[in-house]
Amino acid sequence: MAAVIDSFTRNQWHVLGAVEELRTGLRSRTRLLGIPLRLLDGLRVAREDGGELPVLERFGYLWTTLGEAPADLFHIDEYAEVDRRRLNAASFAVRTSAGRAVENFFDFSHFPFVHPGYLGDPAHTAVPAYDVASSDTEVVATHCRSYQPRAAAMAEQALDVEYEYRVPHPCCVLLYKTNPATPTRRDVIGLFVQPLDEERVTAHLFVLVLDDVTSDTGIRAFQQTIFGQDKPILENHRPLRLPLDLRAELPVRCDALSIAYRRWLHKHGVTYGVIPIVAPQTRATQAEVPIPRAR
Repeated sequence: MAAVIDSFTRNQWHVLGAVEELRTGLRSRTRLLGIPLRLLDGLRVAREDGGELPVLERFGYLWTTLGEAPADLFHIDEYAEVDRRRLNAASFAVRTSAGRAVENFFDFSHFPFVHPGYLGDPAHTAVPAYDVASSDTEVVATHCRSYQPRAAAMAEQALDVEYEYRVPHPCCVLLYKTNPATPTRRDVIGLFVQPLDEERVTAHLFVLVLDDVTSDTGIRAFQQTIFGQDKPILENHRPLRLPLDLRAELPVRCDALSIAYRRWLHKHGVTYGVIPIVAPQTRATQAEVPIPRAR
């Protein structure tokens, strides 16, 4: 039986792939939220059972929706800056849910253990305090810090890097991090997740970086190395769907952003690709689990 798609998820713009890659015509079929789709002439989209869908080109990607087309997609102000490199670093097929992929992307506590020599160092495992704020439209974490031996493809020495995370969409997350050459500005890296179904996704890795040294191949290779280290972790995580009940997976202090994200999904009634809170658990008892301040 086909899974029921909640209205919040159904009515989002969802990514289908990088425009440059779709224009080649090599992909003629895909899936979104369990629904088979056809790609027509590269940049037109229709359901397999008939009916063309609305499309949007944004950030170099093609987006569509199965519901009522939202007024707009979230904005990335830095995309208009002409000195930035704009690339789809990779599109990874991953056996996991969209929520798990998003949460893994913003979980910087795993850096020393999963990305040693790159984004983390086993000798620096402490997670300093950071701040989390939620609104109706997004969840944001600021003042996130991480010691990184190689923070970017162009990095030549270890840095104490500051991060900011934005989750403006249930299946998309953006990070803003210190640029190694220009500390007053930040690179932007996004993970745009296409939920093929509830437990399979295509993760599109978007980079918008300040780097006039590294080749496109070098930038892509760096990001692919990082995500390649994450992929087996994601695919072996159980359950594959993200539990929204905060008691299902015991949170610790560094999980403040994860707690806020799961609450945000619950608030908007998301049930697709997650393990929703069921009776007798209520929103009141969900609220009893506080968002700890990371130390």
